[in-house]
Amino acid sequence: MPEIQVRPTAASDLSRLMGFDHSIASESVWQLELRRDTGQVTAMFREVRLPRSISVAYPRNPLALADDWSKRSMICTALIDQDLVGYVSLLERGMDSVVCVTDLVVNEAARRQGVGSALLSAAQDWAAARSYRRIILETQSKNLPAIRLSQKFGYEFCGYNDHYYLTQDVALFFTKALK
Repeated sequence: MPEIQVRPTAASDLSRLMGFDHSIASESVWQLELRRDTGQVTAMFREVRLPRSISVAYPRNPLALADDWSKRSMICTALIDQDLVGYVSLLERGMDSVVCVTDLVVNEAARRQGVGSALLSAAQDWAAARSYRRIILETQSKNLPAIRLSQKFGYEFCGYNDHYYLTQDVALFFTKALK
């Protein structure tokens, strides 16, 4: 594994980060099944293997990310050998003592090298250092790599929002208590 450095994002990083390939490949999805029966609604998710890998578009407009990032509490950038390879953006929800991971992106050439894990660890450390009690990671139901990463780090599924993104994709939310 290469040595991964994580640091706060500099203004000079932004254009390069926006140029990353934000799409992912997925072999499975979390499929939402809603059942309505006598006034009761039951929502169930099940992992469904797809017949072939699909390319999943990023749910936000990468060209508008700089505007979104100006509203974030913190953005950290990952580097390997001084080359930008990923980023994570965080949004504080102070009244709830929660930090939300709104973007976690690894450039395609650096995937499966521990960059996502390094970024998520840095996000957790940043939130814990500020005495936040909980961290929430949001992702598309089609983004199996992000779902697996959240599970690897001990996050638990805590909810969903149908048609959450501009792409009309389902957002999944995973949470973890910080100590």
